[in-house]
Amino acid sequence: MSEEDKEFGEEDKEVEEKDKDELKEGEKGEYDYETDLDYKIENVVATVVVEITEKIDLNQIARRHADVEYNPERFPGLVMRIEKPRATILIFSTGKMVVTGLRQASEADRVVDKVVKNIKKAGIKVSNPEITIQNIVASGDLHTNIDLNMAAIVMEYAMYEPEVFPGLIYRMQEPKTVFLIFSTGRIVCTGAKRKEIVRDAVLKLNQQVRELGVAKKDIGNSEYQDITFI
Repeated sequence: MSEEDKEFGEEDKEVEEKDKDELKEGEKGEYDYETDLDYKIENVVATVVVEITEKIDLNQIARRHADVEYNPERFPGLVMRIEKPRATILIFSTGKMVVTGLRQASEADRVVDKVVKNIKKAGIKVSNPEITIQNIVASGDLHTNIDLNMAAIVMEYAMYEPEVFPGLIYRMQEPKTVFLIFSTGRIVCTGAKRKEIVRDAVLKLNQQVRELGVAKKDIGNSEYQDITFI
């Protein structure tokens, strides 16, 4: 072998060793938390207040719209459902409403417009609806098993009582949200009022479980099964 071939051989070996070191370094800490985000908005809850000149006669609305539900002996509010965007609205005689079932906060305006029109069709005067997003519920997956017993120890504001509930309850302080975390890595996030807060909270949790060492590739068969949220 010539001296030139030996020189090139040594250079190839150096490059190969460098590539191995970079690969190991990447395995250690170059985890991309953002690209691994996996969650979706399941429900948006909003409250609405409309101006009224007198209490809303819910019986009058029930007589005008056959597809509503109103049984004052069981529940004081009238239930109205909108198909597009799909939502369920609770209407009270005081002019207050609760909107649930939305998948996007931006849909609230269209839903409330339709509700107000339906109320007016019943001959009732309402105006100036004020909409406030109260809660956004999201579900997601961290794509790793979680050691919930360890998480309950190392994560502040976490509570885990498997005899009572199979998930760990984690009250994240910033951003202010509450998580249900299951051993399979499935999560439910609630308490946020903007979708940006949901994203920030899930991103932070995704980072925390890995940096705190509670993310496990396999922690065996869990004694408990995840609950399906409807």
